[in-house]
Amino acid sequence: MAAWGERLAGVRGVLLDISGVLYDGGEGGGEPIAGSVEAVARLKRSPLKVRFCTNESQKSRGDLVGLLRRLGFDISEGEVTAPAPATCLILKERGLRPHLLIHDGVRSEFDQIDTSNPNCVVIADAGESFSYQNMNKAFQVLMELENPVLLSLGKGRYYKETSGLLLDVGPYMKALEYACGIEAEVVGKPSPEFFKSALQEMGVEAHQAIMIGDDIVGDVGGAQRCGMRALQVRTGKYRPSDEHHPEVKADGYVDNLAEAVDLLLQHTDK
Repeated sequence: MAAWGERLAGVRGVLLDISGVLYDGGEGGGEPIAGSVEAVARLKRSPLKVRFCTNESQKSRGDLVGLLRRLGFDISEGEVTAPAPATCLILKERGLRPHLLIHDGVRSEFDQIDTSNPNCVVIADAGESFSYQNMNKAFQVLMELENPVLLSLGKGRYYKETSGLLLDVGPYMKALEYACGIEAEVVGKPSPEFFKSALQEMGVEAHQAIMIGDDIVGDVGGAQRCGMRALQVRTGKYRPSDEHHPEVKADGYVDNLAEAVDLLLQHTDK
């Protein structure tokens, strides 16, 4: 690999994943990953632009930010690109009325959305609400539509909480795709539109930005396909096998966010 100075040259903006990079969720809200609170503070004191880019779909953006602030992070709602608000914009633009297969914690994001006589399905990380009955209802709605539309808030396979690894929305999305013979539209990482909207909000070009995440496919691969650079942290859902992924190679692997910030502050603008 090239020297860090070369790999980080010209970076003007940093996109940060949240779960598995800033904190691990869990009982009582979860806990910050060692060094990450101070790492975010240091980034924000630097000349670099910072934005948070998450696929979190069990909590509203307001609830997520409230939790992170209680854990000590300097973060506001306006700094977070999240899939639920982005999905609501798509629903309104396209006149879609969703059947919602989502977690109660994120339902408030859809309060202004017409859900009568649904002409699409929105699926998110519904957790315990992924019952046979609820999955089958979503399947039936899709099968009754002439042009079925399935919107998925991210397509992660799993994520990590303090109690261990948990299934994400991806496996359930794939089940509906398979049963209905359709392809879901993903709102969230690794969708290029999602990354582009975060870059636009941050005001930097893709080649000037770097993504820091724990998901080799969703964070690293997705960012690289948009022309960004990407680092993978060895926290959250990281597995040692990620460093030998057959298709995706990060621009660097770091032990945690604190190390990534050390390197960025040492090598950018040089």
